[in-house]
Amino acid sequence: MRQIAVILAGGTGSRAGGGEPKQFRLLRDGKTVLETCVAAFAGHVDAICVVTHPDYAERTRRLLNDNSILVVNGGRERWESSWNAIRALGDCEADVLIHDCARPFVSARTIDEVCRALETHEAVTVAVPVTDTLYQVLPGNANCQLPIVNSVPERAAYMRAQTPQAFRLSLIRRAYEKALEDPNGIFATDDCGIVKRYLPAQEIVIVQGEEANRKLTYKEDFDS
Repeated sequence: MRQIAVILAGGTGSRAGGGEPKQFRLLRDGKTVLETCVAAFAGHVDAICVVTHPDYAERTRRLLNDNSILVVNGGRERWESSWNAIRALGDCEADVLIHDCARPFVSARTIDEVCRALETHEAVTVAVPVTDTLYQVLPGNANCQLPIVNSVPERAAYMRAQTPQAFRLSLIRRAYEKALEDPNGIFATDDCGIVKRYLPAQEIVIVQGEEANRKLTYKEDFDS
């Protein structure tokens, strides 16, 4: 099965500061976040697709300087960017690994284990155990405007999601087609959320992630 990495780099990075979209921010080795992320997948998949903001499409092409990399315009929401990539990949069957560009430190081990899991499963995600105590909260009320602890769930039942999240292309396409028919609109923070909501019987297996596969979100993340 052909394996394609889709790297979502369509954000503007406003929370990261610095006046520059974070995919173009330099890391300590002098490479941009986007270059580092693309390099992580090179040699582990058959093709790479980068989804970027339309205003930065040409800049992305110049930076990567590789005609074999498909550059696709992103949407306003994350799910729209994923859907644009899915449509751009066409109807031929493949395995697609959807990854947040803001996680440039994904390891070869993680990518290879996800690819191996796709040999026997149609939906695979990456996650790490929760180590902090979790609170299920209620919003503040007239007596107290601060959030209120409602319960303390057992953390062993939870994991923190990472990417890549990987699927048989026909499966993730079918999930999105169902989502687009939802009269209530689409709300999902990741692609597994789309699959679980619109293909609820679909099993999604988990590959153990790594703490190093962290997401660069705020200015402080680039300083550490």
